[in-house]
Amino acid sequence: MSVIQDVIAKVKQTDPDQPEFHQAVEEVMVTLEPTVKKHPEFVKANIYERLVEPERAVTFRVPWVDDKGNVKVNRGFRVQFNNAIGPFKGGLRFHPTVNLSIIKFLGFEQILKNSLTTLPMGGGKGGSDFDPKGKSDGEVMRFCQAFMRELYRHIGPDTDVPAGDIGVGGREIGYMYGYYKKIRNEHTGVLTGKGMEYGGSLIRPEATGYGTVYFAAEMLATRGLDFKGKTVAISGAGNVAQYAVEKVNQLGGKVISLCDSAATIIDEAGIDGNKCSYVLELKNVKRGRISEYADKYKAVCYESKNVWDVIREQGIKVDIALPCATQNEISGANAAALVKNGCYCVAEGANMPSTPEAIKIFQDNKVLYGPGKAVNAGGVATSGLEMSQNSLRLLWTREEVDNRLLLIMKSIHQACYETAEAYGRKGDYVLGANIAGFTKVANAMLAYGIV
Repeated sequence: MSVIQDVIAKVKQTDPDQPEFHQAVEEVMVTLEPTVKKHPEFVKANIYERLVEPERAVTFRVPWVDDKGNVKVNRGFRVQFNNAIGPFKGGLRFHPTVNLSIIKFLGFEQILKNSLTTLPMGGGKGGSDFDPKGKSDGEVMRFCQAFMRELYRHIGPDTDVPAGDIGVGGREIGYMYGYYKKIRNEHTGVLTGKGMEYGGSLIRPEATGYGTVYFAAEMLATRGLDFKGKTVAISGAGNVAQYAVEKVNQLGGKVISLCDSAATIIDEAGIDGNKCSYVLELKNVKRGRISEYADKYKAVCYESKNVWDVIREQGIKVDIALPCATQNEISGANAAALVKNGCYCVAEGANMPSTPEAIKIFQDNKVLYGPGKAVNAGGVATSGLEMSQNSLRLLWTREEVDNRLLLIMKSIHQACYETAEAYGRKGDYVLGANIAGFTKVANAMLAYGIV
């Protein structure tokens, strides 16, 4: 077996109960095969095996009390994967599906994603199997405080800087940062995604969605295309999806879909600016379900189905697909349906939303396919800009942050495109993103010696 296959086999043998982590490692590692001959120094220093082993993985008990006085217990995680190029950096996810496999896959992807941003940030991830849906503000606050009572021991502005993710928005960040500030008696940039009043950055809520569309626009430009007049399918209804809709509208496209865990809505007339504003209020303020959109705007609602299942079953034509919900949401069958229905560009606003079968179908059919680690790096890039502003005790303007974000996404696209071309795989953004991100981290690890 090759060096790469040995690493993959060892991961599967060592952690047999972590399928999401296996998937992420295999997807990355097989594309790094060309680096083995080109960089024998990486093989000698066993960089490949060291890369897939986190520096540390912490699990902990989180006891809290609900509104009825009942004691509840959840499990907390923080996986600090690699800090070769900067402090550990990666979001916190609160969702009932969270387990060690998911946190490790996210943390592993984060290493390369953060490397691609050009900013000095390492890779990490964390979260809990706590579900904030249906909980009162008081219950969420008590959980966040209990979570931070343990997490604070492992983070710091120059050690590990968490952010938000699924289930962790401005409310949760506020509760966690407030408690961290109280128990540490210091005001530092230890969390990103903070409110504007206490150290947040303009554009941070919009960053992942905007960045996704910026990257997609760069891919389209390689074929002389843009968003004007294009039909766009977006999954999810959270932060990433909301602002992806907003940016697509600004660039002249028409978004026809959104979904949450309960339903998908299809609005053939397009989710315009006013409708997008309603979605922001519905999901961020009222914390309602996307099915309420269908009631208000007479859109078609499909219960218990995701966007890609609906597109496949209904034969809906789309030009561009932006999956912005969760991992493995696009199956092989869904990918085949997208291609059949005319889709020629897929840009992943979520982390690993396409299965390996789906990715193969996209690439075999010459679809412009951008992997999440490159496409959705705008969120963590702007988190890095928030860290910089916190360190400088300055607040940049909205225009300045947005311009920096646009330049970072253009730089990421260029690195992916040029790396793929240099390795004889022009247009293969998966290989380009993985090798470009990996090489920077590997060289830093070499410089440190065996640590």
